[in-house]
Amino acid sequence: MSTGTPDVLWTPDPDTVEQTAIAEFTRWVRAHRGVDVPEYDYAALHAWSVRDIEGFWSAAAEFLGVRFHDAPSATLGSSSMPGAEWFPGATLNYAEHALTPGPGREDGDVAIVFIREDGIERIITHAELRDLVGRARAGLVRLGIGRGDRVVALAPNSPETLVMFLAAASLGAVWSSCSPDFGVRAVHDRFAQIEPSVLLAVDGYVYGGKRYDIRSTVSALQRQLPTLRATVLVPYLGDGDLEQTLPWAQLTAEPGPLEFEPVPFDHPLWVLYSSGTTGLPKGIVHGHGGIVLEHMKALRLQCDLGPGERFFWFTTTGWMMWNFLIGGLLVGSSIVLFDGNPGHPDLAALWRLAAAQRVSFFGTSAPFIQACLKAGLRPREELDLSGLRAIGSTGAPLSPEGFRWIGDAVGAHIQICSVSGGTDLCAAFVAAAPTVPVWLGEISCAALGAAVVSYDEKGHELIDEVGELVVTKPMPSMPVSFWNDPDGTRLREAYFDEFPGVWRHGDWVRLTPRGSYVIYGRSDSTLNRGGVRMGTADFYAVVEGFEQVADSLVIDTTELGARDEGALLCFLVLAPGVALEDVEPGLRKALRSELSPRHVPDRFVVVDAIPRTLNGKKCEVPVKKILAGVAPDKAVSRGALQNPDALAPFLDLARS
Repeated sequence: MSTGTPDVLWTPDPDTVEQTAIAEFTRWVRAHRGVDVPEYDYAALHAWSVRDIEGFWSAAAEFLGVRFHDAPSATLGSSSMPGAEWFPGATLNYAEHALTPGPGREDGDVAIVFIREDGIERIITHAELRDLVGRARAGLVRLGIGRGDRVVALAPNSPETLVMFLAAASLGAVWSSCSPDFGVRAVHDRFAQIEPSVLLAVDGYVYGGKRYDIRSTVSALQRQLPTLRATVLVPYLGDGDLEQTLPWAQLTAEPGPLEFEPVPFDHPLWVLYSSGTTGLPKGIVHGHGGIVLEHMKALRLQCDLGPGERFFWFTTTGWMMWNFLIGGLLVGSSIVLFDGNPGHPDLAALWRLAAAQRVSFFGTSAPFIQACLKAGLRPREELDLSGLRAIGSTGAPLSPEGFRWIGDAVGAHIQICSVSGGTDLCAAFVAAAPTVPVWLGEISCAALGAAVVSYDEKGHELIDEVGELVVTKPMPSMPVSFWNDPDGTRLREAYFDEFPGVWRHGDWVRLTPRGSYVIYGRSDSTLNRGGVRMGTADFYAVVEGFEQVADSLVIDTTELGARDEGALLCFLVLAPGVALEDVEPGLRKALRSELSPRHVPDRFVVVDAIPRTLNGKKCEVPVKKILAGVAPDKAVSRGALQNPDALAPFLDLARS
């Protein structure tokens, strides 16, 4: 599938590259670890990092300044996947790394710049952040919260959310969050599994020039989460209080000591969620140590972030990029939190923010870049973006046109950091580095310590051909476990069933001879709309909750490598005597309120039956392949179906 070498859009500046942290790290491992790696040879550095993963991660922990209370007895106790045991015997705490004074974290240094779409702004120094976290921590202690208890948030990307997370982490409590635009069902399906003790909630949120009161959602969750000891309410809109809640001001009324509970390396830090393709969203548990080490490596070495830099990523608290963004504190950068609609009052809003706040590293999603391109925006002509040196893009593959638009309309000096990874390890497998060029339409390199290759269906490595993205060696931020999966069965099924001992991620990828990567989208049936991943199970729970609907199938038709999002199609088997017009308005309303506006289908199509496998599973991936033009006999074995004739309308649709 070789397509020749694409244009180079950005190359490292020889005058600045030797000042980068990754160049300093390379010199350090040469001097302190005797590793023979040429100073600016990223390919050689990466090859060492995956050949000697113990040597690499041990060096990274020392160079990056990971603060152990109890020293580890080894770097890697066991290297099996799943079940890798990192830094056995070590204790540490995430919050200590974010809050301890040091370069970029002195009292007067800016920790947080917060901007809300309606113009509210706050700047919080590290001294103020430490005081706030100490107060929230004291409030949690008064509520009886300690190591292992769960603290959850239905809250936006705001300072209070971050303060509550850091307070919980300092105690060894376990964090989890959802964006306030999630409906009751979506939040309950996630939080009920982990039996939270405290819920942080807002009274409402602002989006697209409108104010949304969510107090009824909060009340419903209070009724549905019987383990809650307290609900802490932030007056985010200030429209009124709510019965049986503890005001934020009361929780944080008294100052408290800022202390850090030393916990084991793999002690749960937070629970993120899979998209729920085959049932309830799976609770993905990440450990303190794995996240500290992975995020410090990614932010310091791959992104070259550090003291004096301003780090921004457009995200909500329901996306792993929030967890990644707040990691900027670990490396002494100021983090810029934005809450609101990135297109309000117009698509230039975030570019104006980047100029006004002198953002160094601007992170967003590929669909946002595509929208700016379509709208004809040219930020460089209206704004001073001289402080901006890198743009990160994830959530979907960035099109070649998106790459060109950044160089042309934002700035030719900007490094385009297209990255891909996942909620599963809360990091990127493939990314950028300040010592590696940017080729048009390609992700520059595999991340240090990430042994990423492309496999064919038999598990053979591919070069310059599309295959399954797999990781052949363990990484520290791979999940510690799934919640409520005591023997690890579901974790193994999720990543290790296809190729035993090897992580299969569920993306189509092409590894080029240059060591760069091209991602072609999901190889499974996850719905990725506007960068927000949602599982089909979430979708079916709503649609099939209607008695008029007998069965359903949802397909995201976004094609491999497509620059634009495809249509979201919902196929319905209706109950006898029901017409589509009877049920469609209600379905649209329910999906919008219970999942998100992004997950309302473009079209509903009535069919006689949904094709299912012999063991009863809906044929999501085969139907998606058929609609993409794959020959039916290559998309699915008819002998594996309960009802092969049910494929007929999908074949007709593909032909038309």
